[in-house]
Amino acid sequence: MRRKTENAKTEHVSAPAATRRPASVAALARTNPFMLGLMGALGVLVALVIGGIVDQLATVLVYIGVAIFLSLGLDPIVSFIERKLPRPAAVAIVVAVVVLAFAGIILAIVPILVQQITNLIDNGPQMVKDIMAADWFKDLNNQFGSTLEDAANGILSFLQDPGNLANIGGGVFAVGAGIAGGFTGVTIVLILTLYFMASLRSMKKVAARFVPAYQRETFSGLLEDVSGAVGRYVMGQASLALVNGVLSLIVLSIIGAPVPALLALIAFIGSMIPLVGTLSASIINSLICLFVSPITALIAIIYYLVYMQIEAYVLSPRIMSKAVAVPGALVVIAAVAGGALGGILGALVAIPVAASIIIIVQKVVFPAQDRKVVPPEPAV
Repeated sequence: MRRKTENAKTEHVSAPAATRRPASVAALARTNPFMLGLMGALGVLVALVIGGIVDQLATVLVYIGVAIFLSLGLDPIVSFIERKLPRPAAVAIVVAVVVLAFAGIILAIVPILVQQITNLIDNGPQMVKDIMAADWFKDLNNQFGSTLEDAANGILSFLQDPGNLANIGGGVFAVGAGIAGGFTGVTIVLILTLYFMASLRSMKKVAARFVPAYQRETFSGLLEDVSGAVGRYVMGQASLALVNGVLSLIVLSIIGAPVPALLALIAFIGSMIPLVGTLSASIINSLICLFVSPITALIAIIYYLVYMQIEAYVLSPRIMSKAVAVPGALVVIAAVAGGALGGILGALVAIPVAASIIIIVQKVVFPAQDRKVVPPEPAV
């Protein structure tokens, strides 16, 4: 009996205390609104500072994201070599191959680009004259009046005027600065990729330490699934891009397209963006081929139409069979959103991010929802 009375007293005391606490907070807000507004303003100010920091570090964050995805893409090669050699040796071999490939691409493409761009600048006036003397240009000029001829004469007079050399030099300097910035970014991504690839396993172990011990096994399995799928996706997409770049270089060199090395590089970068990248790069390269002749542009269009069919029905099913299947609508949405947030690098990273989200949904969200077979009890 005595114990019951003590419990009743405890309930009688604790209940008003619980009800008085919200009332005290409301009373504090009424009695001291300045402090409440000051705390809210400070919270907004901290959020703005964090947003400004993230905005300033956006490029660095994109570099880190690209390096992580590239390291995941190279990890299957390291794992394959690791079957016969220790992991440090496998990482060293892959690092050496990547560095040599990067240096080979630079040494092979940069001199050709410089030579072809120089030839294009030197032969620019003659190319404009040849276009104006072509029969198809005369037919278009007869149909649409002298507008095309006036535009061509304006371009020709601009190229032949020595006073415009300073403007051209400034534009070339700006383009050179942009290329130097891009080269710096590629170098940073390459260095980060090598570091991440060498320490990928330790990074996964450290990430698992942030999860409670009873969930680490499940988290580690999910992390391996995500990293493996992203790695296969990156490797498959890079293989498709390499095929498109090499074939574009061969075909465009045969048909006499201007700066075929640059156009092949555009095709390679475009193919890294699935579904929309190959089409966009094909349109750009075909339009550039118009500077030579409509026949050259027509041949380029026919080649890219044939190649896109072969890539869609032959190459892509064979190369991407083990990668995560990302629906076409999500590919378009991810590519557009990534391009809007981070430019070309953001578009490249967006598709593996979408693939990772699909894996997490399939491995975590759907099983959690499937286990809910009984509706929850209503709250009292």
